[in-house]
Amino acid sequence: MAKCSICGKGVAFGHNVSHSNRKTNRTWKPNIRRVKVVVNGSNKTVNVCSRCLRTGKVVRAI
Repeated sequence: MAKCSICGKGVAFGHNVSHSNRKTNRTWKPNIRRVKVVVNGSNKTVNVCSRCLRTGKVVRAI
């Protein structure tokens, strides 16, 4: 599932727009990583986006 467990960031939908202004559907997928983090003192594997990893919203397990 392409959704962050911390912030809830998921797939976004929109259009590709060509030079002749034709529109086709497209998606923007978040950069989701499956990492081991510390949750309530125990290690757990969760799906986290790279933004939450970079800003330190989760503590990685060693």
